Amino acid sequence: MRAVLTVVGQDRVGIVAGVSQALAELKFNIVDMSQTIMEGNFTMMLVCELPVTKMDFESVRNQLSKLGQQLGVQIRIQREEIFDAMYKI
Repeated sequence: MRAVLTVVGQDRVGIVAGVSQALAELKFNIVDMSQTIMEGNFTMMLVCELPVTKMDFESVRNQLSKLGQQLGVQIRIQREEIFDAMYKI
């Protein structure tokens, strides 16, 4: 399964490191990543491959949300097929 992860917040040291470390611990593979900083605002979007396990997606979402609070950013994750369906015209 693939997922789209977004990270938004005030720029500060450690955001990319914190998010990528958490994804590595979850055994997620980062397939594609884009990030930018605009006037002090950090934004990052990642496409990840999730391991083939009976992973509880909601608990992953909660874990990443808590990480976002620790890093001072908002982290959201969606299954890729849902993301694609929402944003296709």
